[in-house]
Amino acid sequence: MLQRFLDPTVLAGISSLDLIAKTVVDGFVTGLHRSPDFGFSQEFAEYRAYTPGDDLRHVDWNLFARTERTYLKRYRGETNSQLTILLDASNSMKYTSHAVTKMDYARYMAAALCYMAIHHQRDPAGLIVFDDEVRNYIRPSTRQGQLYRLLAGLEQAEPRARTDFSKPLGHFQEFLHRRGIVLVISDFYASPETIVKTIEPLRFHGSEVVLFHLLDPKEIHPEMRGPSILVDLETDQKIEVIPDYVKTEYRKKIDDHLEQMRDRTRAAGMGYHLLMTDKPLDKALTEYLSLRNRGL
Repeated sequence: MLQRFLDPTVLAGISSLDLIAKTVVDGFVTGLHRSPDFGFSQEFAEYRAYTPGDDLRHVDWNLFARTERTYLKRYRGETNSQLTILLDASNSMKYTSHAVTKMDYARYMAAALCYMAIHHQRDPAGLIVFDDEVRNYIRPSTRQGQLYRLLAGLEQAEPRARTDFSKPLGHFQEFLHRRGIVLVISDFYASPETIVKTIEPLRFHGSEVVLFHLLDPKEIHPEMRGPSILVDLETDQKIEVIPDYVKTEYRKKIDDHLEQMRDRTRAAGMGYHLLMTDKPLDKALTEYLSLRNRGL
């Protein structure tokens, strides 16, 4: 039953992104054992000083009336981990071999992560949408209406142009003032060495960085019955291939690419997860919970 709430094909039949996010997260949370490992307890723990941008709903106004000092209530399991999602919206994300494109799957995943951060964990959440330029930046926040700003940003994210990881990373570092969790969602069609070198500096601020490598199953196991023309969605470059190429050279190249992505990313101290667009979305949600419950 739980898998139905996380199945991307089922989610494709829901028109509203906020309903998709709620369906995914509520289904996921329902399936979790209520253990302290996942920090869903809302038992009051302590106060912390107010800082500009904090959600005023959590201010203890009774304490303010007595002391004229502004403090927020903190709860067990609430570590206020800032979440920023970097979403690749380049042309290659349009590809699909079934009901859900890579872009749609990325939207579902990002929407669910933002919903979980804001509604379940009270974490500030932000978004950077990029291709070869930064197309949208929503600063991390928990203020009123933030979730709807994030969902609107995801709805407007349409694949175009090519991927340039240096643009969003430079933009992000300019506005990075506190450590947190950084999740990069992309199909990572670039040199693994270049990708890791470009993204790795985000860790220097103390942030946890995780790469979600999103691919369609047919990109790993293509099916071809005869000679075909393959088109690069980002460059429009065409190449004629035969089935033997797919079974030998292509298979070796994609395997090497995935292995290098995994090994180089983890050697740099970053997380790495390969996700298929025909699989449930639970892996991304589990990884986010694991990271934020380390007490960042």
